[in-house]
Amino acid sequence: MTADDSGATPRDVDTGDDAVPGAPDGGSAGDPARGGDAPAEGSAPAGGDPAHSAPEGAPAAREADDENTIAIRLEQLILGADRRYTPFQAARGAGVSMDLAARFWRAMGFADIGQVKALTEADVLALRRLAGLVEAGLLSEAMAIQVARSTGQTTARLADWQIDSFLEGLTEPQDSGLTRTEITYPLVELLLPELEEFLVYVWRRQLAAATGRVVRAQDDAEMVDRRLAVGFADLVGFTRLTRRLEEEELGELVEAFETTCSDLVAAHGGRLIKTLGDEVLFSADDAGVAAEIGLRLIETMTNDETMPELRVGIAFGTVTTRMGDVFGTTVNLASRLTSIAPKDTVLVDEAFAEELGRIGEAPVSEAEAAAAEKAAEEGTGSPPPPYRFALQPMWQRPVRGLGVVEPWLLSRRD
Repeated sequence: MTADDSGATPRDVDTGDDAVPGAPDGGSAGDPARGGDAPAEGSAPAGGDPAHSAPEGAPAAREADDENTIAIRLEQLILGADRRYTPFQAARGAGVSMDLAARFWRAMGFADIGQVKALTEADVLALRRLAGLVEAGLLSEAMAIQVARSTGQTTARLADWQIDSFLEGLTEPQDSGLTRTEITYPLVELLLPELEEFLVYVWRRQLAAATGRVVRAQDDAEMVDRRLAVGFADLVGFTRLTRRLEEEELGELVEAFETTCSDLVAAHGGRLIKTLGDEVLFSADDAGVAAEIGLRLIETMTNDETMPELRVGIAFGTVTTRMGDVFGTTVNLASRLTSIAPKDTVLVDEAFAEELGRIGEAPVSEAEAAAAEKAAEEGTGSPPPPYRFALQPMWQRPVRGLGVVEPWLLSRRD
C-alpha cells in the first residue's frame, strides 16, 4: 500500500507541532491510525517500503493487499467518511488549540499518530461540539475531558466485546466458500444502523434512570456523596480453578457468572457497577433491595452445580460516585467483609443491619421480635411487622485499614 493509498503524505505541509496526537484507534492493522504502527514523519507507511516488501505478484503480498483493502473499506463504512485531515488540520478546522484537541483525543483513548491524514469530518465535528460546550459555559474544560474519558472507556469496552464475542461468532466461514473477511463487510453493513439505533436507545434509558436517581436525592450534597448499599460477590477458589480449567472453560465460567449476576442485580432493582472476572460490584439505594440481591446470588449459585461457592459482603453508608464507579470507606468495608465471609453466606456491616431495622425489613432485636410474636399470639399485643430478613451478630474483629468491625450474618427469616 502506498502513501497515497493510506491518505498520508511523505511530509505534510500543515505539521505545526512535532508530536501531536490523536486519531481514533479504529484503523486496520498496519495503517496509520493504529498509533504504534504510524510511520515517522517523512517515511512511508508500514509495508510501503519497496526494499522490505515482497516481490510484486507474490501470493503473500496479494493476500496482505486484499486484507488492507477490505480493512480500509470497513473503516470507511463504519466511520462514514474518508480520511482527509491531519490532527493539526482537524484542530484548526474545529477552532481549538492543538493542545486542547490532544487532551480530548487522549481522554477518548485514541493514540498519538503524528501528522498523518487519518481523521474525518466527524472528528472535526466532535471536537467542535465538545469545545462548544466549554465555550458556552455548559461544561468546564475539566468536565469536558471527563466526559470524553468516560465515553471513550465505556464504548471501547463495548466495541471490543461486540467484535470478540458477537461478530466473531457470526463471521465463521460458511459453506459458500467465502472467507470470514469477505463475510464481515456485508454483515457489518447490515448490522451497523441497527446496532447504532439500539445503542442510542439503551443510553437514553440509562440516562433517564440515572437522572431520576439524582433528582430523588434529598439535597445537592447527596447528589455526589450519596448513602448507598454497596456489595461485592466473589467466587471462592477462583485461583485454583484457573490452574485446573482450560482457557475456554474458564472463559465460559466467568461469562456465566457475570451474566447471572448482571441479570439478578438488574431484576431486583440494583445497579451493576463493574465486573472483575471472579468478582462483581453492585449497589442499591435501598438496603432491602441489596439484601435481596445478596441472598438471591447465593441461592442461585448454590443451585448451579457448575459454579463454585460464592460469598457476599455488603456495607451501607456514604459513597462517592465518579464516572460510573463508586469509592470510599463504605466500598472498602464491603470488600473486606467479602474476604472474611464464610462460603455461601452474606456478611453485612453494622450500619447495614441498622438500616434494615430502620426500614422494617429485619428486627432490631430477635428477642424483642420473639416477645412481640408471643404477645400477639396471646392477644396482648400487636403483631410485629412481616420481616423478610434475619440478622445474627458475629464476633467483632479487626479489619486492616478500617479498625474493629462487627459483621452480621444475613439470612432469610423463617
